[in-house]
Amino acid sequence: MATIYFIRHGQTAWNAEGRLQGGRDTDLNAQGEAQAAAVAERLAAAAGPALTGADFVASPLKRTRRTMEILRTTLGLPPEAYRTDPRLREIGFGSWEGSTWAEIRRRDPAGAAGRDRDRWHYRPPGLGAESYAGLVERVGPMIAALERDAVIDTEAMLAHYRRIEADRAGLGYDIDGVVYKVDDLGLQKRLGFPPGRLPTRRCRTRARPV
Repeated sequence: MATIYFIRHGQTAWNAEGRLQGGRDTDLNAQGEAQAAAVAERLAAAAGPALTGADFVASPLKRTRRTMEILRTTLGLPPEAYRTDPRLREIGFGSWEGSTWAEIRRRDPAGAAGRDRDRWHYRPPGLGAESYAGLVERVGPMIAALERDAVIDTEAMLAHYRRIEADRAGLGYDIDGVVYKVDDLGLQKRLGFPPGRLPTRRCRTRARPV
């Protein structure tokens, strides 16, 4: 049974301004670098010695690679001894990238309303845009193929699911510096994805922050 630790990249200038990043290759700001070091400490406390044999995987975007390298340095591991996988890149927001939600609602009220009606299947306008359903189709096979414990630095799947969950519940949303632990590969039922979207195994507990 594999254990997967999902971490989110540290803050960027666009995060601080509330701008959608998608495929834009933004870098960490000073706070993001500090968050990457802090999440390493939480990860070490949660995973312990098992980290030395884990598969470390990041999106190829600069913000996730920089987070991973700071994290590994803080853990006393070689900073560049990890792999990247393009399937972990953040969801594409097309022509909305670089804008805040307030700007999008002013510029494209019809598109924003369409997303509000069906956040799972709505795909924004523009080249490279994706729906959350399409995102899971992209990321799911990579996650399902993991054969050993893994540390995955991505905003591609879990972070956006948590954003939808928080929006629906009317809760604040802030997962910077949080480590999510998944105790096996039963991600479909565990994370609430629609049936048939991910290969599954029997799951026992929900994903949880540690």
